[in-house]
Amino acid sequence: MSDLPSCPQCQSSYTYADRDLFICPECAHEWPQNASDEGFQALAIKDSNGNVLNDGDTITVIKDLKVKGSSFVVKVGTKVKNIRLVDGDHDIDCKIDGIGAMKLKSQFVKRVSE
Repeated sequence: MSDLPSCPQCQSSYTYADRDLFICPECAHEWPQNASDEGFQALAIKDSNGNVLNDGDTITVIKDLKVKGSSFVVKVGTKVKNIRLVDGDHDIDCKIDGIGAMKLKSQFVKRVSE
């Protein structure tokens, strides 16, 4: 039927191509068209313990983190729900209660098993 690959995240067959990306309309996952399955898995974002992180995971902060430009500090043990993974140096987008929207580095968090 279609020669487009299934979504690597939710296995949906309804993917479509947009410029140089494949997009899944069911989970909103995007990945490059020229990425092989092995290369795509190598780009997986891991927490401080080596566990692979996914969109929607719950994480815990493992180190006090100063918020740049303010007097806030994200304390050790702060639980963050429903994270979103992004490209870049700070690879986690999230909302922290009492502080707001933040970007975190994956090396300062660990995944919480639910």
